[in-house]
Amino acid sequence: MSRRRIGFWYRLAAVIAKPPLLLLFKRDWRGMEHIPAEGGFITAINHNSYLDMFSYGHFQYNTGRVPRFLAKAALFKAPGVGLMLRGTGQIPVFRESSNAVGAFRAAVEAVERGECVAFYPEGTLTRDPGQWPMTAKTGVARAALQTKAPVIPIAQWGANLAMPPYAKENKVRFFPRKTLQVLAGPPVDLTRFYGQDPTPDVLKDATEEIMAAITVLLEEIRGEKAPETPYDLREVRAEQRRKAAGEEVK
Repeated sequence: MSRRRIGFWYRLAAVIAKPPLLLLFKRDWRGMEHIPAEGGFITAINHNSYLDMFSYGHFQYNTGRVPRFLAKAALFKAPGVGLMLRGTGQIPVFRESSNAVGAFRAAVEAVERGECVAFYPEGTLTRDPGQWPMTAKTGVARAALQTKAPVIPIAQWGANLAMPPYAKENKVRFFPRKTLQVLAGPPVDLTRFYGQDPTPDVLKDATEEIMAAITVLLEEIRGEKAPETPYDLREVRAEQRRKAAGEEVK
């Protein structure tokens, strides 16, 4: 299928967002050659700052293949923001509701129409103390195995230095100017999972393949090794609950 036209609303968003990004940040972009020129595909990106959507979005826009993000449904009700999200074709996510499956279906349909859909597989800002990728949700793997579309891993770093995740002091530190580093890699090879039933184990293994590819790219950007075991937010919270329960018993 042919690529989707950028369109009026995306161009308007670029007119608004690009000048401050160009003014406030330096850029180190690599791997654009891995972004498919035609056809539907998925990007999977690490998430370590509220600003990194703009960092990745700027990179992706400049490839000519604009992404469709999965965004919280509440944002679509915000004045101005909601209009822009709808105009650019973003996908509302209704968490913990009967409409939650609709976002996944819309993402799959967009890929099958030849568009790019961007997933932040972790589902939230990383809680890893070193800001490495955490264990992820399996939605990206489910979409990838259903569509058999290329999954392009993308690592980014730099937005988190301007706005750290979960900073106690919610300050944006633009100066000295930070470099927004974005590195796209070749498609993740998921062919060994094709034809298998999408059981929890299969989806977990496919998700781990995707996250491993992102982590390797982030290691290249940062010039250091990630922890051998990814931070698991569910396990950490479960341990906290066990400790709290034990303290109550005492």
